[in-house]
Amino acid sequence: MNSVLIKNIGTLLGISEATSAVRGAAMERVEAITDAYLLIVDGEIASFGEMASCPVVEDIEVLDAQGGIVHPAFCDSHTHLVYAGSREDEFIDKINGLSYEEIARRGGGILNSADRLNEASEDELFDSALRRLRQIAEKGTGAVEIKSGYGLTLDGELKMLRVIARLRKAMPEMAVKATFLGAHAVGRAFAGRQGDYVDHIIADMLPAVAAEGNADFVDVFCDAGFFTVEETDRILKAAAKVGLRPKIHANELDVSGGVQVGVANGALSVDHLERAESEELELLAGADTVATMLPGASFFLGMPYGKARRAVEAGCAVALASDWNPGSSPSGSMPMVMSLGCIKMKLSPEMALNAVTINGAAAMDLARSYGSVACGKAGSVVIYHPWVPSLNYIPYAYTEPQIAHVVLRGKTII
Repeated sequence: MNSVLIKNIGTLLGISEATSAVRGAAMERVEAITDAYLLIVDGEIASFGEMASCPVVEDIEVLDAQGGIVHPAFCDSHTHLVYAGSREDEFIDKINGLSYEEIARRGGGILNSADRLNEASEDELFDSALRRLRQIAEKGTGAVEIKSGYGLTLDGELKMLRVIARLRKAMPEMAVKATFLGAHAVGRAFAGRQGDYVDHIIADMLPAVAAEGNADFVDVFCDAGFFTVEETDRILKAAAKVGLRPKIHANELDVSGGVQVGVANGALSVDHLERAESEELELLAGADTVATMLPGASFFLGMPYGKARRAVEAGCAVALASDWNPGSSPSGSMPMVMSLGCIKMKLSPEMALNAVTINGAAAMDLARSYGSVACGKAGSVVIYHPWVPSLNYIPYAYTEPQIAHVVLRGKTII
């Protein structure tokens, strides 16, 4: 692995020994050192502190931050990065007033992507997804979760998970987690037979996914027009028997009961939450489950934004993720996600930074090694241009190209 000494850091942000999500009032705190250095050896943080104590290290790359801000790499805990083609025609439908649900009823949406994915080869999917993975790395993402869910057939879902496994090997400096999302929609072969499709997921898909060993988590789209609470519960319980912990879609389109079934099944996170109300937030405040909100989808679809500030005040652990997918959030820019968290969800910059670093890591079960600056954690950081004056400026200047360098596990990406 690569090693690098980053010197002359103006402000080193995100210093914490945390190995789990931070919640409630703790999300307002971001520890920092000014005039600092950071030493990464063999991909891990070896030491950091004030420049006055900077070690002299030979035969190592040196990056001069020139007074720029440095913070942990972004941790994007909800994406659909593997897909075939794009859906810009549906973008025009949205402009013309059709809703997400109306487009889905017309055979678009997820089923459109599923048709294209099942026609694409594994190599085609890998090549396009690797390009996207490199794009998010250049924007500062150092850990990412990628879901299947555009196959909706046994072969298609397994193909997607194999692609994700290949991505992990192709970019070892990026932490990649894989989620099996066979219950993203009902596959075309089971149209009108949703119960049979759920049986197929449980009896056929889950055992095959477990046998190939390429999935870390399981997901279900538990929402109006998709999978019911009862169906979700069946799938999650079956997945638990093969060692897959849940991360579920909930409350994007309605108050669906998805939060409750997710928490009851020990979900690592429940994601979307645009329609989550006080009952759901109070439940999440008392659970280990991370409340993951996806402002990019709200922005693109014109939906309500999740009540992130209220969730923090209720005591929840809130994460923000990109939801990069071809239909409802075609962007993997975590700097933009952070800005939307502040501008539209009224998070403070400190809350937003915690939401896109340590809490995003926790939502992928990676907080022991990602999401904060601590010795032994991954040497994955974002270095800003020296003219970026403060943490507040980062989400404020939301289209400015602020990032000077990205270092992932000691490898300089840009």
